[in-house]
Amino acid sequence: MNKRVLKVNCPNCNEIVIWSEDSPYRPFCSQRCKTIDFGDWASERHVIAGEPVAPQDDEGQDDFF
Repeated sequence: MNKRVLKVNCPNCNEIVIWSEDSPYRPFCSQRCKTIDFGDWASERHVIAGEPVAPQDDEGQDDFF
């Protein structure tokens, strides 16, 4: 049987990554690119488009702790 190999581009550096169990950082090519992307989200350089959400008042809500 002829298996198709899925190849994707690393979201950080654009290097080709084979999507398989042999690529533990997929869709990233390396731990470095994965960490850089995480840092971009943490520092809010990456955001999801939409209206800002105001924090909700927790008063009147049941405590689960």
